[in-house]
Amino acid sequence: MAPRIYTSHIPDVPIEQMSVFTKLFASHAPGDVGGHPGSWTAYVDAASGAALTRAQVKNLALSFAYGLRDHPTTQPSAKRGDTVLIFSPNSLVWPIVLYGSIAAGLRCTLANSAYTSHELAYQYKDSRAKLVFTAEEGISTVRAMFAELGLSKAEAEKRIVVLGNDLRWAGGPAVSRSLDAAGLLPWEDLLSRGVLEKEEPFEGAAAQETAYLCYSSGTTGNPKGVETTHQNITSVANLLQYPFYLGVTVVIQTRFEPVQFCANIERYKIGFAFIVPPVLVVLARHPAVDSYDLSSLEYMLSGAAPLGADLVKNGNPKFLVPPPNRELGSLCLITQGYGLTETSPSSHMLDFFSCNRKVGSVGFLLPNLKARLVEDDDGAIDAEEGKPGELWMQGPTVMKGYLNNPTATNNAITPDRWFKTGDIAIRDKEGYYYIVDRKKELIKYKGFQVPPAELEAVLLTHPEIADAAVIGVESIEQATELPRAYVVHADPAKVKTAEAKAAFAASVVKWMETKVAKHKFLRGGVAVSEMIPKSAAGKILRRHLRDQAKAEAARGEINTGFKARM
Repeated sequence: MAPRIYTSHIPDVPIEQMSVFTKLFASHAPGDVGGHPGSWTAYVDAASGAALTRAQVKNLALSFAYGLRDHPTTQPSAKRGDTVLIFSPNSLVWPIVLYGSIAAGLRCTLANSAYTSHELAYQYKDSRAKLVFTAEEGISTVRAMFAELGLSKAEAEKRIVVLGNDLRWAGGPAVSRSLDAAGLLPWEDLLSRGVLEKEEPFEGAAAQETAYLCYSSGTTGNPKGVETTHQNITSVANLLQYPFYLGVTVVIQTRFEPVQFCANIERYKIGFAFIVPPVLVVLARHPAVDSYDLSSLEYMLSGAAPLGADLVKNGNPKFLVPPPNRELGSLCLITQGYGLTETSPSSHMLDFFSCNRKVGSVGFLLPNLKARLVEDDDGAIDAEEGKPGELWMQGPTVMKGYLNNPTATNNAITPDRWFKTGDIAIRDKEGYYYIVDRKKELIKYKGFQVPPAELEAVLLTHPEIADAAVIGVESIEQATELPRAYVVHADPAKVKTAEAKAAFAASVVKWMETKVAKHKFLRGGVAVSEMIPKSAAGKILRRHLRDQAKAEAARGEINTGFKARM
């Protein structure tokens, strides 16, 4: 029987084989940058108000590219195909460094700015990076990484370019360099050596060369380097670099902080915000939401983790109901998308016209992509209409493969280029998809399959829980897995003592018994944590929690013989 293949209801679009830089910055008319006037503002530093126009971004990126190729310190490590590692939180310099590196023909690997030196060392070595572009606060971590890799201080410091906090290059305020940056190459030194006349081309077959090396979550084993090509990105450039592609201004906040988030919405009259589910949890309860004028905010798009229907419906009253500081009828529409690093990344999107009608859905399949819902590992059995199956995808956005890991690549991509996402999905009659969980993360309790993501979505509606994760722990006594939750209290001061944590954990167990079916009870217990371990993309690292649970069980802290009422 032929496989059941789903396509998008949106017509396919032409696939352009060119550099990411060319796609975003090509001039189609005098004064034009990427299809929009070069005078339009592209990026704004939220804290200082310093701003860059589209023309300035292009010129600075080409200047940075020239400097990389020309400066005696960087030139040996900046040949076409070389890899550079960017280790920095959000900042105004970030897009310049990224686009400048691409214009120079380099590959960029992007590291979580919260990484330890050991984690950074793994990515640096595995990606075969040569240069590291680091924010000032990351210098000590980078130096420790190079020491761990056995490089001498002199050799290590030739490979470091510092992305300082001084914004005079963008018309912003002057900031003194930190003592850690002494003797290291400032990125500004690369801007004054000239301007690259034209970006490095990646046309035709060359569009299959790798542009980005982002690392997957590493839910099993070490994180894997995902080879994302220029064609992968240009196929969805209107999503990945969506604001710049559309000519929309991006206001950059270095890190999420609720008061500043709300203050920036008011200051810059922001209409669209990218968020993750825990941000929505915080905003639904934080007093700052009532202290600032958020009437400009019309849309929020959530990604990185599932956004549960309960959280949207019940956990977000300050946005779904017009508060006093917003005009009557002015509601913020909240939606979500779906994708993976391996799909460059977006593959599904829930349109704002349907977001209230299809709460909990990740939306429809995007153009140029095909999908299957598969019941078995080999793809011989398709899930019936409306039934769950592993989501497989095929199309121009699917990664080239995992760097230096042909075994993992062959396990993830079939010979006919179907990528096995590992996510369990349901497709309704209208073509809207719902992600119900990860294939390997489903908890098997006495014949039932319990999706952790479903329980996490319920936990996030608890008035005192700021973040949550659920895993399965093995019960020898009951010969099954038991759901166990790790939760972060919204007010940590209330659970400082062991007694307070135990009481809160017990109350959450009882609370969940009023919210879910019996087979989904938290029979593995609840642990109160300071934070939930997550990847750079915001995905829960359940393997870390499983290791933690094993240690807790060894100490006798998990009662796997717990029996709730049946």
